[in-house]
Amino acid sequence: MSDSHDHGHHHKPGHPVHIEAKPHRHHYDADMLSVEEALERILSYFTVLEAESKPLLEAQGQVLSEDLIASFDIPSLANSAMDGFAVRAEDVVGASEDSQVELSVIGKVAAGELPDRPVTAGTAIRIMTGAPVPDGADAVVPFEDTDELERTDRSVIGIRLDAKLDENVRPPGEDVRSGEVVLAKGSTLGPSEIGVAASLGLGEVSVIRRPVVSIVATGDELLEPGQEHKPGFVYNSNTFSIAASVSKYGGTPRIVGTARDTIESLNEALSEALDGADMVITSAGVSKGDYDVVKDVLEQRGEIALWSVRMRPAKPLAFGSLTSDDGRKVPHLGLPGNPVSTMVAFEQFGRPSIRLMLGLQVLDKPIIHATLDDAVENHDGRRVYARVVVYRDEDGHYRARSTGSQSSNVLTSMILANGLAICPDDVTRREAGEVVAVQMLDWPDEYI
Repeated sequence: MSDSHDHGHHHKPGHPVHIEAKPHRHHYDADMLSVEEALERILSYFTVLEAESKPLLEAQGQVLSEDLIASFDIPSLANSAMDGFAVRAEDVVGASEDSQVELSVIGKVAAGELPDRPVTAGTAIRIMTGAPVPDGADAVVPFEDTDELERTDRSVIGIRLDAKLDENVRPPGEDVRSGEVVLAKGSTLGPSEIGVAASLGLGEVSVIRRPVVSIVATGDELLEPGQEHKPGFVYNSNTFSIAASVSKYGGTPRIVGTARDTIESLNEALSEALDGADMVITSAGVSKGDYDVVKDVLEQRGEIALWSVRMRPAKPLAFGSLTSDDGRKVPHLGLPGNPVSTMVAFEQFGRPSIRLMLGLQVLDKPIIHATLDDAVENHDGRRVYARVVVYRDEDGHYRARSTGSQSSNVLTSMILANGLAICPDDVTRREAGEVVAVQMLDWPDEYI
């Protein structure tokens, strides 16, 4: 029942994305955008990144920036599909258990060797799987269809199989033909693709590079993991959940540190974050509190494209661009401070942005439909993403159970949740027993 839906952005590596963006606003926008409107506006700031050359194994998950073309056939020579004897098919016509054909064994060839003589009438050459088939031979008889025969003057094999022409012979070019486009530009490199690239003899490939995403947390109350706990302070979890998410979806996270709740401290941190970054993510400082300074800095050193989204959690969400010290405009995603809001907003907006920069299609997470065990409330007309555990009942149907408290500060609920049950903007309540769409965060093998 899983479904992946394309938002309509189908990108080719090396080509910028052309999405009609609404006018950029340089001031607070009181109108909340829908999730789709916000995503469209955010993606309009990104383009597919440039190519880089990477060692084969390091390129897993990246997108090819050019076609991979074979310069030789694979296999390059006809070779044996079995351990056995290379023979001429015409020599073993009618061979059977009761009527064996006797052939003289005149040599042996193993994988990685070249035959040093041809197979001629009345002869056979012992051959191993993958070894080149000798000239003159046009079939291979497996060992199990032969008998070693005792002869004092020569080595003789009894053939019990009426082998047909080309039986157990892999022709040259069966897998890949010289000049063929084996992997097209835009292909994502997984284990199979990396194996094929290796079979072409390639040690490196040209791929769309991974985006560098700088991460800055804000707040006077933050402690770094490893520091001694103090009453009234909280540990900076957002930086680590964001960095792990960036890495999970193919980006390169760069943790810059924590900015205090002053314009000076944030400006200093952003100057460092912007240097060499393809995207900057901040957490906290985007609501309407006295100490929420991100919007002030945005207005000073960049532009604001949107300020809030009609969703819960994660209504306060800043997006725009920041100008680096060397004049580059870098997209900036300002996530809320509550840890669940941070993670849910990243899934909806950070993940698609990284996919676009990587040259991947911008696809939704899988959506399944499940029956609710618990009601989902929507008291303020925003799209609700409720944390749920999706499981199968005894009849094999999907069900969704609430993780409990839906408060946006309960981060442990994200450990329990494998999906987000969706209550649309215009629906005030989804009752227990209703079937709803669930955006899957994880897709365990047992659900397939």
